[in-house]
Amino acid sequence: MTDPHESDTPKQVAFEEDEINLDDISWIDYGVLTIFWVLAFVVFLQFFTRYVLNNSLGWTEEIARFLLIAVTFTGAMMAARKNTHIAVEFFYRWIPRPLRRAAQCAIDVITTLAFAGMVGLCIQLAGRTNQLMVSIEMPKSVVYYYVAVCFAGMTLYSAWNTWRHLRDGTSRLIDPDAHVDLSPGAD
Repeated sequence: MTDPHESDTPKQVAFEEDEINLDDISWIDYGVLTIFWVLAFVVFLQFFTRYVLNNSLGWTEEIARFLLIAVTFTGAMMAARKNTHIAVEFFYRWIPRPLRRAAQCAIDVITTLAFAGMVGLCIQLAGRTNQLMVSIEMPKSVVYYYVAVCFAGMTLYSAWNTWRHLRDGTSRLIDPDAHVDLSPGAD
């Protein structure tokens, strides 16, 4: 039995329309997206050849691993550009503003130096790696040089964010709404 108070017309559900902001897209974002889709294709190809054709392609597993490394570090460079790396914000709520600024400055400098140090370590590691990839005739050092380039990008973006925080006296930890876009040239 139906309720006499219900109408025969279907109920309409109202959805909120979230506004998507694409103003902060950079060439790095397209690089991450491209690498991600190449990775997705290689993994699908691996699945298809292994489980559908019962004849797996040997190179797909290794290439997928290296593409995952590439998408991870390219994405980390994108996060450095947007200044969205994970940070512990607990103490910022309890210390006075001048101490917050000093702590943010110290964090920015340490982060920039850590990224720069990783560039040097990756270059050293790449220089010492003389092996070829198992499935294709390419040196493994290419992967380490790519990671070094990503760390160099993170270093530059981190230095830019440090300068911006010092210039403005704000940061995402001190004033979360102070920065909309931290990329160079967004002034």
